[in-house]
Amino acid sequence: MKKVIIDFNNDQRSNKFPEFQSGDVVKVYRKIKEGDKERIQIFEGIIIAVKGGQNSSPMITVRKVSNGVGVELILPIFSPAIEKIELVKRAKVRRAKLYYLRGLTAKKSRMKYSNVAEFVPETSVEAPVEEAPQAEEIAKTEEAPKAE
Repeated sequence: MKKVIIDFNNDQRSNKFPEFQSGDVVKVYRKIKEGDKERIQIFEGIIIAVKGGQNSSPMITVRKVSNGVGVELILPIFSPAIEKIELVKRAKVRRAKLYYLRGLTAKKSRMKYSNVAEFVPETSVEAPVEEAPQAEEIAKTEEAPKAE
């Protein structure tokens, strides 16, 4: 029975995010809806906990210090409100839950960070970007005679 549930949860996942662990510094691109508009807000911080590893949507707790105030977000990884999660760097840690970082400053945490390129190949998929008009095209439109 338990194997059936684990297989079902794994089928429900979308594999667009890499495996995260405690000590990773990530950028979370969240969709924020304000009225009719929708924008993307970036939240960069360290992952202090990963919960629900075999669940269909594991939860991560991301912490950052903003203007001297600690801010934590508890996010489901496969939420539709998350555009993408980008791994910035990875620290070597010996704990699964880094709740002790709540009482420390960044200097006192003494994390040993390593380069992310060693762990994750660069596989970001970006939307096609339209090119900006060239200076010559702009000059032609400005020189055109205006009808009065």
